[in-house]
Amino acid sequence: MSDSRPLSLPLTLAVLALVSVGSAHSEESSLPLGQTSFATYREETRQWLEQARDFQSPNHVVELDWNAPQEWRPEQPTSRGILLVHGLGDSPWSFSDLGPSLAKQGFLVRTLLLPGHGSKPADLLNTRLEEWRQLLREQAAVLAEEVPHIYLGGFSTGANLVLHYAYEHPDVEGLLLFSPAFKSNTAYDWLPSLISWAKPWLRAPSPDRPTQTPVRYLNVPTNAFAQFYRSSVTVRAKLNSGRYDKPVLLVVAQHDSVLDTAHIRDTFTQRFTHPASRLVWYGTADLEASLERRILTRSDALPERRISQFSHMGVLFSPHNPLYGEQGTQRICWNGQDDLGMAGCEAGESVWYSDWGYRVAGKYHARLTYNPYFDWQNEVMVEVLNAAQHSTASLTSSHSSR
Repeated sequence: MSDSRPLSLPLTLAVLALVSVGSAHSEESSLPLGQTSFATYREETRQWLEQARDFQSPNHVVELDWNAPQEWRPEQPTSRGILLVHGLGDSPWSFSDLGPSLAKQGFLVRTLLLPGHGSKPADLLNTRLEEWRQLLREQAAVLAEEVPHIYLGGFSTGANLVLHYAYEHPDVEGLLLFSPAFKSNTAYDWLPSLISWAKPWLRAPSPDRPTQTPVRYLNVPTNAFAQFYRSSVTVRAKLNSGRYDKPVLLVVAQHDSVLDTAHIRDTFTQRFTHPASRLVWYGTADLEASLERRILTRSDALPERRISQFSHMGVLFSPHNPLYGEQGTQRICWNGQDDLGMAGCEAGESVWYSDWGYRVAGKYHARLTYNPYFDWQNEVMVEVLNAAQHSTASLTSSHSSR
């Protein structure tokens, strides 16, 4: 990222923040860390959620199930395990479709709940990137005690966390990176790091707007954006330090409303060099990308399904997901459109689907929360993971024959 930005802008904004807001919030998240087994980690996290969560429905048990760390075990004993890490403002529900699919492929699958998440947005006011990294280190070590072959997967900020960890831990044999947040599409993503102490919320919570749903936050504190930015800077430093030569699956929606997707595509071709690595690109193929056989393109404009563009979050979910699928109960109407469109969407009127902020005359758009290509994407995922397994077996055989 360029350092050519003028100094006067951040200083001016910081002063305005001080004048308008005053001192930062001092509330802290206390989600427990330091467990030496996944069962203990999950139980203590669930107990914490029971006390700390701002429940969104009368069914607290179901909400706890959706937000607590999860585990899926394969039918047969396995030697492969994978940890899945959600993104900023999300929860383990992000992997409610992916987890069972991986278990069917013979993986011991576990999801994590990042500190500050699953309870209420205010619990992110003082959460630090180091806590997220600590949790990943702890539970990766726990998983490694149970299975010899370790894989990691992450969504958005979670993808940054697992890639950073994988650069420092060569025992990780393969990665799944969904909407990886290596670089945002705004030139001012550094700003929250400067003003978070003075302006706790970029958009102050309001009774007119919901702040969370049963499975995710709709608004997060400034500090949360600052920690995301730190994760993106440090993972880009890792990428700049050298190629990552293990098999990796990247999944990216070209019109993702929060990411610099051209940068991510270029990063794939330059840094993820294993011949079995794949970039699933939902959008249109350009000439340069079409020459890269490892890039698999599918159109994200599907008018027969009232889909204008794919979204940041939708790549993770099956059309059959009970909350986010085609008939899901969690329609996200707040999608950057005007109040009339939002009111019609909330009233159940027929809408189109897109990423955040997409507008076209004569149509109203809710967020696209599922992936029509989910089954095909899983097939690509399995090919990449199997290639990772074969690469490890070949390397082990090579070493043992010396």
